[in-house]
Amino acid sequence: MNGGRGNARTARGSTGGAPHGGLGPLRHVRTDVLDIAYHDIGPAHGTPVVLLHGWPFDPVGSYGAVAPALARRGYRCYVPYLRGHGETRFRHAHTPRSGQQAALGADLLAFLDALRVPRALFAGYDWGGRAADVAAALWPERCAGLVSVNGYLIQNLAVAREPLPPSIESGYWYFFYFLTERGRKGLTRDRAGPARVVWQRNSPQWHFTEAEFARAAELWDNPDYVDVVIHGYRHRLDAAPGAPAYAEWEALLREQPRIVVPAVTLDGEADGVTPWTDGSGYAAHFTGPWNHHVIPGAGHNVPQERPDAFTEAVVEADALGGT
Repeated sequence: MNGGRGNARTARGSTGGAPHGGLGPLRHVRTDVLDIAYHDIGPAHGTPVVLLHGWPFDPVGSYGAVAPALARRGYRCYVPYLRGHGETRFRHAHTPRSGQQAALGADLLAFLDALRVPRALFAGYDWGGRAADVAAALWPERCAGLVSVNGYLIQNLAVAREPLPPSIESGYWYFFYFLTERGRKGLTRDRAGPARVVWQRNSPQWHFTEAEFARAAELWDNPDYVDVVIHGYRHRLDAAPGAPAYAEWEALLREQPRIVVPAVTLDGEADGVTPWTDGSGYAAHFTGPWNHHVIPGAGHNVPQERPDAFTEAVVEADALGGT
């Protein structure tokens, strides 16, 4: 089963224009499934780190301060755009526009393969954190260390239909909205509307600018955005089947595999949807060297809201691995 693994057919190059938020020009690399848009910054032979953004956010906003800070410390940073976002495109019309967790993890693995990066640090939050966790759990030999906001993000689909406390469920309103055709129509007609509510409610102390929001909104014009997002949340609630190419990996993820690589987990103290914890609730999933921190004043998008803390977490994860 290929499932979207990368190949040696790289199509690297700039799209031209000005650098994006200090991250350099936009580049592209091809995997079997995707043409992935990404930025890279830092010394060519620096320690590789892949910085992964969440939904509905953008990589330039999320890592516009983190990546240059890491580059100054000798890291080679790769900042890809998730499937369905920005200029990342599916290569084939017949490929299911899946947003499931195994697809996100497979995209990360394929990205490394296509760039011929044998091993890297993975760091992310929300959808990007889930991709990092999945790849770290299934392919630990490719992960030198992990930074994951909100801890262990691999979805336990075996209990996907079990209710959570109402105080938690209320923060996940968009899960249920996207479960309906009403929600699909709403997202299709107004891609920015739900995103603005998520930004405001998930990070209530974050005073983002209209320019920051407008830059992110450009990414949601991707022709596959709605399909990927809708499928991602429906699959998460066990209300839509996964793509057949990822069935084997989804079966492994249902076992809630442990993460053996060095890891640093972060919780935003002001996260409006996922309350901060001391990490004990998911500690058993991290069997390698592991540290947990609560970031004061941070909401759901920790790297954009508290870039210094996120930068230090990447350096810490690297140090835990002894590299």
